[in-house]
Amino acid sequence: MARGLDMAFLAAIAVAALIHGSAAQSTHTVGDTTGWAIPPSSAFYSTWAARQNFSVDDILVFNFAPNTHDVAKVTKADYDACNTTSPISLEANPPVRITINASGEHYFLCNFPGHCSGGQKLMINVSAASSSPSPSPAPQPSTPAPQPSTPAPQPSTPTPQSSPAPQPSTPTPQSSPAPQPSTPTPASSPSPPTPASSPSPPPTTPPSSSPPSPPTTTPPTTPPPNSATSLGLAGFTTFLSIFVALCY
Repeated sequence: MARGLDMAFLAAIAVAALIHGSAAQSTHTVGDTTGWAIPPSSAFYSTWAARQNFSVDDILVFNFAPNTHDVAKVTKADYDACNTTSPISLEANPPVRITINASGEHYFLCNFPGHCSGGQKLMINVSAASSSPSPSPAPQPSTPAPQPSTPAPQPSTPTPQSSPAPQPSTPTPQSSPAPQPSTPTPASSPSPPTPASSPSPPPTTPPSSSPPSPPTTTPPTTPPPNSATSLGLAGFTTFLSIFVALCY
């Protein structure tokens, strides 16, 4: 199947090349409807040639009646001098078809006496670019290289991720506060009063040899009455008198 497609592809390229070559090749009828004859003016064929675009492999067609004209290809010097004694080539059977096989200037004239001097001559300038088809590219295989239909299998199981370290579910026990004694600390009992030191006995005076003098008796001094005490007693006495009066 693939070989048949390749052959069809090559045949299509060949047909396309032939069509391209025939299309690129142009045919020019010299003088158009006037044909190849003594022109009405000496500049007739030069004006016609200026309107054309000549390329290698183009064809020039000279139309004329038999035995009335011919077509001689000559050099530039013979063209300028209308010299017909040594043409490069000479064609006399109409219609004359000449294929242009080189670029540059080409010169043609009629070899009949007096026709060249009457203006029946042609000069064309052929461009250097060739109209021949470019070489066709190498045929490409019509069947593409098979591509793998099944992609490379991808691992379906994802790479296991490392699980985080387990956290302890039981909270760390907090240290319980130190138990407080329920029994109040007994207050220290007051220390017993220190007994006052007994007065030291008065020193014993040894008896003197002289007899003791009798003690002097001093009468007791009565303190003067306090003024505040006196006012209090007076007020109490007055209150007591009023109370007794009211009772009666």
